[in-house]
Amino acid sequence: MKILRALTTAHRAGAYYVRIQAMARKYGITLEQEFDEHDAPDTRYIVILDGEFPVATSRLYPIDERSVMLGRIVVLPEYRRRGLGSLCVSEAEKWAAELGYERAVLESREEKVGFYERLGYKASPDMIIKGETFTCVHMEKELSQRKD
Repeated sequence: MKILRALTTAHRAGAYYVRIQAMARKYGITLEQEFDEHDAPDTRYIVILDGEFPVATSRLYPIDERSVMLGRIVVLPEYRRRGLGSLCVSEAEKWAAELGYERAVLESREEKVGFYERLGYKASPDMIIKGETFTCVHMEKELSQRKD
């Protein structure tokens, strides 16, 4: 497996491919719902490749000077249970810390809260987000700052 920070159009397309195949098709999510205002030119993406084939992704974008939002953490169904979701999150956190962010925030689907808790995120059960497709729980984690 190869981990990329998607800096080219082709690599960003790989992130989009994984999202369409693993989420949009499965849950009947329209392209307009899946790709929102946060899929902007300055949004960053992690893509994991099996050979040259994209199999997992996550995105990150700033929400304030101190915090970054992680989201759209997706692994193709046939690649699940191999640690790729955890790898996407840790690589996104590492990149965010390198960029100077101190806190990672995400909105977890209710059934995935335990996964993120195992990665060190703390749930805010009083902060429930009811979206068009999923009900999510707000979660946060303080990032370790990289020492150069």
